[in-house]
Amino acid sequence: MTSSARQSDLVLRNARVLTMDPRRPAAGAVAVRQGRVVWVGADGDLAGSVPAGARVIDCGGATLLPGFVDAHCHVLAYAASLLAVDCSPDVAGSIADIVDAIRVRVRSTPPGKWIRAAGYDEVLLDEGRHPTRLDLDEAAPNHPVRLNHGSGHACVLNSMALSQAGISSSTPEPAGGVIDREVETGDPAGLLLEMDEFLAGRIPPLGEAELREGLRAASGRLLSYGVTSVHDATHSNSPGRWDLLSEARSSGAFVPRVTMMMGAAYIDEFRGRRFASGPVGADVDVGPVKIMLTSAGGELTPSPDELRNIVRRADKAGWQVALHAVDAEAVDAAVEVLLESSGAATGRRHRIEHLAECADQTLGRLKGSGIVVVTNPAFIHYRGRRYLRAVETGKLGRLYRFGSLLRVGVTVAAGSDAPVVEPNPLAAVAGAVTRRVRPAPSTRGELSRIGEQGRARPAPLAGGEPSTIGEPEGVPVMEALRMCTASAACAAFQEGDRGSIEVRKLADMVLLDRDPTRVEPDELSSIQVLMTVLGGKVVWER
Repeated sequence: MTSSARQSDLVLRNARVLTMDPRRPAAGAVAVRQGRVVWVGADGDLAGSVPAGARVIDCGGATLLPGFVDAHCHVLAYAASLLAVDCSPDVAGSIADIVDAIRVRVRSTPPGKWIRAAGYDEVLLDEGRHPTRLDLDEAAPNHPVRLNHGSGHACVLNSMALSQAGISSSTPEPAGGVIDREVETGDPAGLLLEMDEFLAGRIPPLGEAELREGLRAASGRLLSYGVTSVHDATHSNSPGRWDLLSEARSSGAFVPRVTMMMGAAYIDEFRGRRFASGPVGADVDVGPVKIMLTSAGGELTPSPDELRNIVRRADKAGWQVALHAVDAEAVDAAVEVLLESSGAATGRRHRIEHLAECADQTLGRLKGSGIVVVTNPAFIHYRGRRYLRAVETGKLGRLYRFGSLLRVGVTVAAGSDAPVVEPNPLAAVAGAVTRRVRPAPSTRGELSRIGEQGRARPAPLAGGEPSTIGEPEGVPVMEALRMCTASAACAAFQEGDRGSIEVRKLADMVLLDRDPTRVEPDELSSIQVLMTVLGGKVVWER
């Protein structure tokens, strides 16, 4: 044990340490001083060397990993979702269930005050359709109601909410958005697609006290999953949003480390504030420029030329780019533009976010490109039933091709996209390894989402549905863990600070009750976090 280790202030011993460091993949103990790792080695080497004033944690043979890095989530949206009425498939299996859940909230909400609900999935509802304004009117005729879809790309407003948002039969669709209308009258039916920016300013945001409550709940939930760092991938992030998240971290309302992407619409403002892509030594690091690239009816938004211009502006500023691209057409366009970028030659690690669908020829173009893929293995675990019902059987094998991407040498990181799904990295590991779909809950009912860890007991998939999606695309457990640690850190140029347990790196660690490499694959998602350490301090324990 070195002299610096003898001055440690925290020692974790009697552990099975999976360091994610290829030079020393396993160890038995870790010593920490002033928030950073100062020693990693065999437990037996500690005898007589632990300083008298150091805190010693006997891990009891549990497994210690670097803290998980969620490479793609939405912090404020997740915080808001934890305050909303839970209408996720675990709780609401029908529109009647959604109506009942909102009615419960109505009882404790003064008339005229907004009610927010979230998480529904029309594919998994008994009716197989989106709710309408009339459905929500039935639940809350005297309250404006906004019900967010689980994907985050759609919502349903009731009649009062539509009126307050200024949406009527004469309201034109904004660019990229869709107002679903009743066929006979042309009146809005309630469903709105890709209209968050339109609604911003028309629907009151959460109040300061509510937002702080949601952030504390989100912080606690993330820490309970062992997540110590997050990349906020919200495409509307502005310098003002950076100020808000920085205040939340500095005040302790939100504990995990944050890297915030820059909204493409705010490139000039970020440049004016002299932000630089990469760690800036503040409470919130600045990450890549986030660009939304969507495909509808064969048309890309933004167009390829517009996309090139945005990427060129980011390149000129020396910034990394993160392109949202889900379906094959958008993914191909994203690859094309990023390969043309000067960042491809300068090692800027431009990213493609999601990459849900990937053709064979696209895999070939990604090989050796330097492009990082940040994808969502937890979607298979949590949302697999939707894919089984909504995606053509022949296309299922092209979804989330983790194995193929790794085989051609692409760096693949994992992000939850919370609040789309829970930010549980062990569910992501399970999805990446087994490709297995989580069964539907056997019972449903109202659940409080703040502080609620439990879920209804799963039942078998109905009607002989397959239980796996593209099984050949599964990856070994260690690769899946790397997606949630070392590779996720690499996606934001943070491998020098986090993602593995090594000397001089941040002492961000998670203690698990079982070793993911030594359990049956179907048990991966049931592994429990015992303790989360951030900067050498225990910030959560079971």
